[in-house]
Amino acid sequence: MIVEKVIANIRDLDASKLEKLHKEKVYIESDHLMKRVQRLKTDHDRDIGIRLKDAKELEAGDVLYMDEKNIIVVDVLSDDLLVIRPRDMNEMGNIAHQLGNRHLPAQFEDDEMLVQYDYLVEELLEELEIPFKRDERKVNKAFRHIGHNHDE
Repeated sequence: MIVEKVIANIRDLDASKLEKLHKEKVYIESDHLMKRVQRLKTDHDRDIGIRLKDAKELEAGDVLYMDEKNIIVVDVLSDDLLVIRPRDMNEMGNIAHQLGNRHLPAQFEDDEMLVQYDYLVEELLEELEIPFKRDERKVNKAFRHIGHNHDE
């Protein structure tokens, strides 16, 4: 099966309709959510090729296939993360500046800043005494690295 577009996201579908469907999942590493072309296997051992025509990135919950009986949904594997919880705007600005200088992508959920685990960042957070914990967690979107050249 070749998938060329995402049908919807499961959060936007009617829950009563979903209950009746046979559900299969494809598990993807968060880094691979950005890939428009990839080959995957569902948790029921079905081969799926993805060749997205749109420039849209995959997200957790994206529906790749659906008919009257079956649905195939994207699920994301857990990442090793540093979950940062600054106590005030000063700490938030300080750590955001430090991570920005390192070009580390971050995501935000409620009052938490999420970055992929890096021992140097862990040491920095300890040095700056900014509250954090290391956690295995699923993210809905890929961590986006934004290219930048300081020589420009």
